[in-house]
Amino acid sequence: MSDNIILDPHGEAIMEQYRSMYPQYARLAEIVPDQISNFINETGLRVCSMEHRIKTEESLRGKLELKGAKYHDIYDITDILGLRIITFYIDDVDKVASFIERLFEIDWDNTVDKRKIHDIDSFGYMSLHYICRLPAGSFPGQEFSELRKIRFEIQIRTVLQHAWANMDHDTGYKSGVEVPKEYMRNLNRLAGMLELADEQFSLIRTAINDYRRRVHTLVGSGKLEEVSLDAETFRSYLEMNPFSALNHRIAAVNQAEIQQVPLMPYLKVFKAMGCKTLGDIADIIRDYSEAAYQVACYQIGLTDLDIISSSLGPQDLCIAYILKKGGGKAGIRMLFDALNGESESNEILAEMLVEQSRSLPFMNK
Repeated sequence: MSDNIILDPHGEAIMEQYRSMYPQYARLAEIVPDQISNFINETGLRVCSMEHRIKTEESLRGKLELKGAKYHDIYDITDILGLRIITFYIDDVDKVASFIERLFEIDWDNTVDKRKIHDIDSFGYMSLHYICRLPAGSFPGQEFSELRKIRFEIQIRTVLQHAWANMDHDTGYKSGVEVPKEYMRNLNRLAGMLELADEQFSLIRTAINDYRRRVHTLVGSGKLEEVSLDAETFRSYLEMNPFSALNHRIAAVNQAEIQQVPLMPYLKVFKAMGCKTLGDIADIIRDYSEAAYQVACYQIGLTDLDIISSSLGPQDLCIAYILKKGGGKAGIRMLFDALNGESESNEILAEMLVEQSRSLPFMNK
């Protein structure tokens, strides 16, 4: 307990400074996280979490008991206000670091990049530690002039580094108690595995982003037959509004408005219909749009429907394709089960569509 720690007069003088200046630290604890959050939100970067704390009186007394002689006054203690930013990926640590360097004045003499430590058990301590202060130009006024005298610490680390540091602290193997070699070996192996996982997560994200860029390029080039059908490629394809022309033609029957709805559920439908590439879907649009239009006219032509869903075009394309290919009632039932969930009403609807479609021109060619 802090009451049991006896400090010399110099230490007590710093404690008195701490008490008198606590409102300033509290004010700084409002400003700094807010500045960082706003900047991160503006850039669109996702971080796992950001936390901050002001060192308690008990904690400060303990620090002064051990190291009080090295501090001239409270301004020499740089971690009374501490912030920690936890990122998902290794490469995001450097992105956050660039934000910090732009937002605050950095005390480079006391800033430490612990990622440069290469000890075998250093994984959990590989965070980047900045010592900062508010920049003069961004915070004018007497209040901020006083706040600018206070330095604060910002730590940046990945979520895996943070998890390991917490587990490491919990095991207490850094406490000075000798730990048997077999336990140390296992701990160090685990640290190495986590470090490798941290690196691999970043490499995988980079590879996925590269793949997405290649997909966008291929889709944009129109070489759809070369693009395999998957969730990412289908999402990119939908950005081209491939069903728009058919939907507008159908909407014109009743001068209806088109209500946009998500079309990703059609991915599994097109896959079930045997589509392997985006080119296969483009072929269906080319070859079956007239048939889909006939199905739609039969459905809404005698109604006063003035709003249609953007899913009507792809739905009727699939209906026309399934019927023309001989899929019959079972194929239509599969379509509605995939889109709406399994239901006995889908059986009835499929039977009605098969019966009604027999009179449509496309079924008699």
